Amino acid sequence: MKYTLSAVALSAGLMMTGTSADAEIRLKMSHFVPTTIGLHTDFMEPWARRLEACTGGEVVVEIHSAGSALGDVNNQLDQARAGVSDIAFGHTGFPAGRFLRSSLLELPFLVPSATAGSMAMWDVREYLAPEYQGVKVLGYMMHSPGVLHGRVPLTSLEDLKGLRVRTANAANAAVVQHFGGQSIGLPPGQIYESLQLGTIDATAMDWNGLSVYKIFEVADQHFDVPMYVSGFYFVMNERKYNSLPDNVKACIDQDSGETLVQTFGPMWDGWQQPGRDVLTDGTPRGVAVATDEEIAAWREASAAVTEQLVADIEAKGVDNAREILAAMEVAIARHQ
Repeated sequence: MKYTLSAVALSAGLMMTGTSADAEIRLKMSHFVPTTIGLHTDFMEPWARRLEACTGGEVVVEIHSAGSALGDVNNQLDQARAGVSDIAFGHTGFPAGRFLRSSLLELPFLVPSATAGSMAMWDVREYLAPEYQGVKVLGYMMHSPGVLHGRVPLTSLEDLKGLRVRTANAANAAVVQHFGGQSIGLPPGQIYESLQLGTIDATAMDWNGLSVYKIFEVADQHFDVPMYVSGFYFVMNERKYNSLPDNVKACIDQDSGETLVQTFGPMWDGWQQPGRDVLTDGTPRGVAVATDEEIAAWREASAAVTEQLVADIEAKGVDNAREILAAMEVAIARHQ
């Protein structure tokens, strides 16, 4: 979807505040998405209101979203760690190269679903802890696997040869390059125009993004293949949490951790349907679906890509990267 800067600042940057002017505790929550999409409307907004209700109005949560001073995707963890925001939702791909342990779950063809990815990320949280020092982790999330949408026929990963493809993270980029495509990094808000102008030929994006960002208007070729996943974190400033009254801590605790993470997979599953529904809008479209055998073959074909990505993470200081990956694989299998 194309947003003007003024529209984002007006609609997405508004503070969503509670109704009690007499609340003793005001918490700032920051995130980087528009207030019009499911991550805000179905997850963060309801979570904030549940906390207010649980505390009987003792707590009011102000939400600062995309377009606000606290809405930069690159700053979410630092803001929470410094106490600029009390609670933050961030993306493990930003800033690039910072969340090396978390990025192991983004390896090619590793995570089959939002449920398996989110729960696996939570299960291996002790391995990820060095990346989240200074904050209390309330939950981890992974989205449904991203697929391919474009302006040219797409029925195989071999079709990527020579195409300019928007990619979402390092693993996604490496796979595209392995199959002969050119990787181009773009934030979601720039994909529509880039496809429209022909500066990219295709984009890797989940079905949810197809409808949210109106990509279906400029892409009529779709290939349902699990190209990539990305991770997210939901955290709270550790000092702020420790300073809260016990009853407020209890309200946060009962709506975080595994209890909260278990809800993420079904959320993402539900968000995919509007994108899939677009395929029946009457527009002539090319739609292909990868078979399990094809996916297995491409995973094997890209084994060298996976090996190089793991080696790069080791070289950057994560000495136990293979141990973490093995634990992730066990956790994924547990939740498939």
